[in-house]
Amino acid sequence: MSSLPPWLANLLPIVILLGAISLVLARLPKVELGHSDAFRRRRFFNWFPLGMTYAFLYMGRYNVNEATSAMKGHTSNADFGTIFFWGTLVYGFAFLINGPLTDRLGGRKTILLSAAGSSIANVLMGIVVYKVLTEGWQPPGGIVGSLSFLYAVNMYFQSFGAVSIVKVNAAWFHVRERGQLGGVFGILISLGVYFAYDWSRVIAKAAPTYWVFFVPAAVLAAFVLLDFFVIRDTPSQTGHPDFDTQDASSGEQGKSLGVFDVLVKMLTNRAIIIIMLVEFCSGFMRNAIMQWYPKFARATGIGETFVASNWGMLLCVAGITGGMFAGVISDRVFDSRRGPVSAVLYAGMSLGAVAALFLLKSPALGWTVIFMSLCVIGVHGMLSGTASMDFGGKKNAGLAVGIIDGAVYAGTALQSLLLGRILPAGDVAKDPGNWGNWPLAMLPLSFGGLLLATRVWNARPQPKAGAAQPAVATAQTVSPPRTGTGG
Repeated sequence: MSSLPPWLANLLPIVILLGAISLVLARLPKVELGHSDAFRRRRFFNWFPLGMTYAFLYMGRYNVNEATSAMKGHTSNADFGTIFFWGTLVYGFAFLINGPLTDRLGGRKTILLSAAGSSIANVLMGIVVYKVLTEGWQPPGGIVGSLSFLYAVNMYFQSFGAVSIVKVNAAWFHVRERGQLGGVFGILISLGVYFAYDWSRVIAKAAPTYWVFFVPAAVLAAFVLLDFFVIRDTPSQTGHPDFDTQDASSGEQGKSLGVFDVLVKMLTNRAIIIIMLVEFCSGFMRNAIMQWYPKFARATGIGETFVASNWGMLLCVAGITGGMFAGVISDRVFDSRRGPVSAVLYAGMSLGAVAALFLLKSPALGWTVIFMSLCVIGVHGMLSGTASMDFGGKKNAGLAVGIIDGAVYAGTALQSLLLGRILPAGDVAKDPGNWGNWPLAMLPLSFGGLLLATRVWNARPQPKAGAAQPAVATAQTVSPPRTGTGG
């Protein structure tokens, strides 16, 4: 692939992997739920643009990493940690507003709001960087203060993304189909990470840094237009019948509960509390790996190794593999339970964190953190992307994923603030041996996540009494989920 353009050389392995996964999935025995071919086609044209919008939201979220690295002399690693901290803090608390708002408005309206708001915020960040780099402008609060504020605004709108995608898909996918859907969720995250790192790096090398913000802003604006015409909240809005998805909303009758009542109900559910704690650990681990390995590679001078040079592509391949592995074995091996596969993947993460302690000066460190990324993206797809649907149900999916994703970003905010303070800077950072605090900080979270994941080994959604047993009128062979939610 040496004769190919760099962007195509990086994209080709991803395309080949997606093709191989599609072939494998096509040959797996189908979970027969009575869906017509026309329904499946329309469902694809619903979730695919929705999912790609989510992927490009990632590009408009993590591009700040590449931008701050490219702005030499203007921002440092600690500055990046500060900017990222404020954004993730806002993201983590935004669920209190955006989860219930998504349940009320529907995922279609809120994904449009998310993409439009993030696009505008990225334009504003690009303008700030443009004026700083070309005119020597000093923005209010300095560049760190201004970017922190605008990134926090961006992250408020970004927080609608996961909530919206789960809310829409909850009405289109039965519990028995959602494991593989969680794998697809992992693929979308992985593609977004690839766009954010590798495409942003290409943009930063080919054009002034501010285009790192303007390009995703333009792409998101295009998806606002596409989504407006294509995405619908429920099958019935496209002429197909709605059906019983057999999740926690199944069998609910009468008037919906108020937001406070639903929040109390979820926060007193043992399974949801444990999933939140697992995802807190996932948020810490995911961003401790994704955000700081590129900083480590640049500081220590190993940025030209294969892993460091192809970070986005390798993260994407790892995430796709981990997401689909998790999704398939959840549905096919563990009977649509999400806890067992999360525990298996956390065991892999824990082993990787221990190994990283001894590999800081070895090229093998890069492959170790790629393996850890495979594990953590698989867990995130299972819990934030799938378990939130199962335990929130169609009615409350927005609030459920908001609570769970809020925990993810609470963990993310902690790692951003902590690692931004304890990791080396300046000349001290050039020695890999001085980065020991990095894997040490990950150890307690990886083992804590493993222990917590084992506590929801048997957790399943609990349909209400009187829920219809089949998913649709013609699907008489579908068994209802077990009713226990305990570990």
